[in-house]
Amino acid sequence: MICLIFFFLILTYPFYACPAVMLDRVIAVVNDDVITWSELYKMMENEASEQLKSMSEEDRLKIFRSNEPVFLEKLIDFRLQLQEAKRIGMSVSREELKEAIENIKSKYSMTDKMLEENLKKEGISMDEYKKILSEQILVNQFLNRKIRSKIVVTDEEIKKYIDENKETLTQNETYKIKQIFFKKPADDSERKTIEEKAMQIIERIKNGEDFSKLAKEYSEDASGQQGGELGVVNKDILAKEFIDAISKIKIGEITKPFWTEKGLHIIKLDAKLSPANPDEMKELVSKQLNEQKFLEKYRSLIKDLREKARIEVRL
Repeated sequence: MICLIFFFLILTYPFYACPAVMLDRVIAVVNDDVITWSELYKMMENEASEQLKSMSEEDRLKIFRSNEPVFLEKLIDFRLQLQEAKRIGMSVSREELKEAIENIKSKYSMTDKMLEENLKKEGISMDEYKKILSEQILVNQFLNRKIRSKIVVTDEEIKKYIDENKETLTQNETYKIKQIFFKKPADDSERKTIEEKAMQIIERIKNGEDFSKLAKEYSEDASGQQGGELGVVNKDILAKEFIDAISKIKIGEITKPFWTEKGLHIIKLDAKLSPANPDEMKELVSKQLNEQKFLEKYRSLIKDLREKARIEVRL
């Protein structure tokens, strides 16, 4: 099954044109490919927070320039994976690309005309869109073949993890949650504006947008950079407002916005576990170990690709 998150990011985030004052230029060479400043600028715009997007272009550029090296590393890593996938003979068929586009249209209730109009507004042609989709599908398939398909989590590993983390995992009920957080305003008159913004975000989630992506955009705490991920938390350490809100939803659902002394929260409940349900506990631990192994293997893969590559940075 093709991961739709890649397509969603492309579909819903604009492809900004570079400012007229900045001439496009090559900023990196990765083997036989080049990365241009316009590619880097688009990536940074796509991942910018709402606060950054509301700034003037001049102020935004100042911040972007200070972060160019970090984002360039991400682009280089993506290009290396794409090159390696092609080197070992992988490719995306027309049928796979067509299926991906049909999945997007179905997921967001779009016709061909609506999709084309959406792309046109953002200044991107259908051919460009297909090229980007094809590349991202290929990298996803490459990671499936090289890493995901080879990950095995054994019962012994699960048992060891549970034994080593028994105090955290088995003390009362635990939740696996994500959040979108807004800081408490200095002026209470701003509370209504924040609440309205939170409700707009909830509507977007209900219409199919990804919670983690919106957390990265809007959340005003450190968890935002992790897609709002708070991990597994014990019920005993949560504020009463959290427990009350979470108790009203099912797994996979989101809470209504609620206030605590720190600010406004929207919580997504990914899992609810209790000591009395060992099967749920094993499933959650298995997923966590799977994610850990993927990250370890991914870092190793990127390290290997970089060591073999010819990379020239011209920032």
